Amino acid sequence: MGGGIGAQIVTQLKQELQGRAEIIALGTNAAAADRMVRAGADRGASGENAIRVSAAASDIIVGPIGIVIPDSMMGEVTSVMAQAVFASGAEKLLIPLVQPHFTIVGYESKPIGSLISQAVQAVKARTTGEKNESES
Repeated sequence: MGGGIGAQIVTQLKQELQGRAEIIALGTNAAAADRMVRAGADRGASGENAIRVSAAASDIIVGPIGIVIPDSMMGEVTSVMAQAVFASGAEKLLIPLVQPHFTIVGYESKPIGSLISQAVQAVKARTTGEKNESES
């Protein structure tokens, strides 16, 4: 939905990883991918096929939980996109953003910035071998 959350994730990943990992921005549309590239992603692409191919080749996928739910994000996530992410062998770090047709039981509402920071720290721990305090 415009790449705003993705841009925040990319910005924080660039700061924390300092070039130790390639960041590929995948958007449901070109505007979203472009916004993430402008935030610092190394490369970007959009659409079903780009997501299918790139998800299969990724080590870690970070995004809102809607990326694995068909028709989420106001219908922008297609079944093909959701299946590609879900079926990928990559580790998925999903941020529990509210979807109108899903309830995540037990989820404690937190500011989006805090959730993104937790996801970024988890990626950092996995790419640098550092212990992630928030996952203990």
